Amino acid sequence: MIQRMLNLIIVLVIFIVLLPLVIYNADTIKGWFSSDHAKAITPAVPETTKEEKKNIASVETYWQPVALDLVPDAAEKELVYYGRDLIAHTAKYLGPNGSVVQISNGQNCQNCHLQAGTMAFGNNYGSVASTYPKFRARSGSVENIYKRVNDCFERSLNGKALDTSSKEMQAIVAYINHIGSNVKKGEKAAGSGLKDLVFLDRAADPIKGKVVYESKCQSCHLANGEGVLNPDKIEYSFPPLWGKHSFNDGAGLYRITNFAKYVKYNMPLGVTHENPQLTDEEAWDVSAYVLSQQRPHITVSKDWPDITQKPIDHPFGPYTDAFTEKQHKYGPFKPIADKAKK
Repeated sequence: MIQRMLNLIIVLVIFIVLLPLVIYNADTIKGWFSSDHAKAITPAVPETTKEEKKNIASVETYWQPVALDLVPDAAEKELVYYGRDLIAHTAKYLGPNGSVVQISNGQNCQNCHLQAGTMAFGNNYGSVASTYPKFRARSGSVENIYKRVNDCFERSLNGKALDTSSKEMQAIVAYINHIGSNVKKGEKAAGSGLKDLVFLDRAADPIKGKVVYESKCQSCHLANGEGVLNPDKIEYSFPPLWGKHSFNDGAGLYRITNFAKYVKYNMPLGVTHENPQLTDEEAWDVSAYVLSQQRPHITVSKDWPDITQKPIDHPFGPYTDAFTEKQHKYGPFKPIADKAKK
């Protein structure tokens, strides 16, 4: 008991002696916890680079489709959901063995417009509702969404136009309009269309592209490019890239600049535009190989009635320049682009 009291007295004496010193040096002690000193003793954390900040910002601002459940009217909601199903499983309803009508080649719209047209830089529908009707140089006229949808049926699906008054066309348009209803009229959604890809300094090479195809693409689309048809013979699990069931030579993806962009940032299946697997050269070359193969033909003589508006990679003349059809198909494109600017 006595020992405990002595220990307490000693502690009190030490406290009384040190208290004036603590008060006198309060500013010094406070300085140890200041921001500058804290920075000195805190482990350094690497600053976010400009490129990382750009990527973070871009992910946050990419267009996202309006949720289908937000359609207030029950009948309209049913139509919108049907439209999505038609985009995702076109062949089930409108293919060679379709349950509604047989007007297409057996591919699905989402073979080109990934995730039913909602994927960033996956050829999505984000800007369709906001920009149509609009003038298109390819037809030389103002087009509405119905015309644009039927362009895909006649070209990418190598089929016939869908009756614009049909429930199926109304459903497809309702779906496209709904998911893009969050984009202001006249504006383009961030991440819509295809991501830009720089030109090569040379022509894209089908021979080099064959090597890329065999190592990166053949396992899904097969050696002869015919794709993989499901056991039910209705839909493809992996679509044909050439041959009689593929897109025809009037389709947008028959232009190599479009196909190379699509391949670079979306293929092989599972990659994203932030983390592509193919190099730029591989993307251009494999595109050249695929587009060098036989596919259905469609007459496109009426496309681009004003030939001054014809894209530099449209592979069919006439042109306003002296470059060959082969160079317009495979490049190099920089000389053509430079000429067009003059």
